[in-house]
Amino acid sequence: MTTLAATHPTLLDAIKKTGPDGKIMPVVEMLNQQNELWQDAVYVEANSVAGHRTAIRTGLPTASMKRYNLGVAPSKSRQVTITDAIGHIYETAEVDKDIAELNGNTSEFLLSEHLPHIEAMNQKASYLAIYGDETTNPDEFTGFMCRYNDQSAENACNILTSADTPDSSDNASILLVGWGPVTTFFTFPKGSSAGLDYRDYGLISTDNQGGSGLIGEVYRRIYDWKLGLVVRDWRYVVRIQIDLENVVKDAATGPDIPALMAKAVRRIPNLNICRPAFYMNRDMLDALDLQRTGRSTMAYQTIEDADGKIVDTFRKIPIRRNDAMLSTESGV
Repeated sequence: MTTLAATHPTLLDAIKKTGPDGKIMPVVEMLNQQNELWQDAVYVEANSVAGHRTAIRTGLPTASMKRYNLGVAPSKSRQVTITDAIGHIYETAEVDKDIAELNGNTSEFLLSEHLPHIEAMNQKASYLAIYGDETTNPDEFTGFMCRYNDQSAENACNILTSADTPDSSDNASILLVGWGPVTTFFTFPKGSSAGLDYRDYGLISTDNQGGSGLIGEVYRRIYDWKLGLVVRDWRYVVRIQIDLENVVKDAATGPDIPALMAKAVRRIPNLNICRPAFYMNRDMLDALDLQRTGRSTMAYQTIEDADGKIVDTFRKIPIRRNDAMLSTESGV
């Protein structure tokens, strides 16, 4: 008896999606996330195939005082070169020909399978952008949190925490990112294209349908996303981490979230050369809403942007919801 892989839609899956009228029913996507980081992100083509190389100035020449008839010692600047890796997220979707064509709903059924694959790719990319760590998994690219997790590192001044010592069970972070081609951006391999790509091969013949090693016909789609994160200037990213358990309404004790956000804004050297945005998950948004009650609307206001969407802002910097960010982080 041949056991088919559980990676392909079955007849039972098709029946569950089919309504009494024989048509494919709309699916309530309860597993979808709201990851708004991609609304602001900037893409820059990498300067190499495997990653993006950046030269960073680490030291200035030494300016000396000169006396008459005496020379001064020559000096020079110092710099280092770093390479940010690019990860490759890849997925294959196959649907049996007979299942897809059941009741003549081929296009509707394939679309119902197509959408969750796109969502899965989005969630994977969003998670890596936040928590990716190529030191523990060389197939990943390094995300924001692994770059801002050491209080003794050079960028420690851009890691803000509440006065309480964070524990390891209910910490959450806010990211302030100043996007731009000279500050922080996503990159993709040289000579390729940015963003999620998918290729629809239509109906094809395969000699290993469902992992059975047998010949069959399937509808195949390939999902492909190559990207990496480049923090070209670490001063344009600020991480705030607090213990959610210690949040109180008037901020009399525990973290004062608006005050920490204001401090983060002052950490950005020049807001005019980047596209700044705050990112936080739903739990952190709840905590922020709790503490903003009764505060001046000059610091926190709701505006309607040019596209007719309601956007929360802090000092005119948009606040985005990003569900890939966890409320169970270890303390920094």
